[in-house]
Amino acid sequence: MSATCWQPSLRVSAGAGLGQPGGGGRSPGGRGPVPPVLPVLTLNNARLQLGGAWVLRDIVLSIRPGERVALVGANGSGKSTLLRLMHGLLLPTEGERLAQPGCLQAMLFQRPHMLRTSALNNVALALWLRRGWWRWGAWSASVALAHQALAQVGLLDQAHKPAKTLSGGQQQRLALARCCSFGPDLLLLDEPTASLDPHAKRDVEALIAELGQTKTLVFASHNLGQVKRLATRVLYLEQGRVLADLPVHEFFNGQVLPRRYPEAHLFVQGETT
Repeated sequence: MSATCWQPSLRVSAGAGLGQPGGGGRSPGGRGPVPPVLPVLTLNNARLQLGGAWVLRDIVLSIRPGERVALVGANGSGKSTLLRLMHGLLLPTEGERLAQPGCLQAMLFQRPHMLRTSALNNVALALWLRRGWWRWGAWSASVALAHQALAQVGLLDQAHKPAKTLSGGQQQRLALARCCSFGPDLLLLDEPTASLDPHAKRDVEALIAELGQTKTLVFASHNLGQVKRLATRVLYLEQGRVLADLPVHEFFNGQVLPRRYPEAHLFVQGETT
């Protein structure tokens, strides 16, 4: 289900925007300072301990508006755990998680949970609870918005079918409709096409690409071809640490990784051979 993000106050060092060294510059023509673009989400030296083991270590990163960030790495490297930390489902044992005030975010899990009701109600109920079920007209408004959300993901003709009878690809599109129905600014996706057949993968990937035109995305994926197509930035994780953080064209150009990030280079070589 979709959820709003945690909204603490941002702390910005003197003279600089958070995650933007040097703060704002000056507007064209010298009309005064340009306000720095604040990240939608920041992790400052975040560490997470579960069951006595450190599963995330020294995570320092900022997610800026409009970015499409891919998390890559072997199974057990910490991708899903990092997404849950970003979403606030897990809180850092040490360090900070800071979200931009007013930011809304939603998370799509690898195997989304479908309620035992129609596809339409799966979306409408989420909206109804968020809008305030006690308000007059809330249900009618939620149903109308749910119809719009289903139309956007190509499922309007499936609106009255039980959600659990839909195919895997249709359920994933339904989950995306549910996540996006209230207009989140940041969308977190955990292996969104991992268990789908090739045709369903193409459909869901096309939908994610469309969402990425208007939303900030962070997604985990083992499909490096998908990462190349969807991402603007790539983070490589290993044993709970971010060992590489590069624009997508630098991550895959074959020159930067061997020199600066040998672990990430070995991973890419192993995944593509």
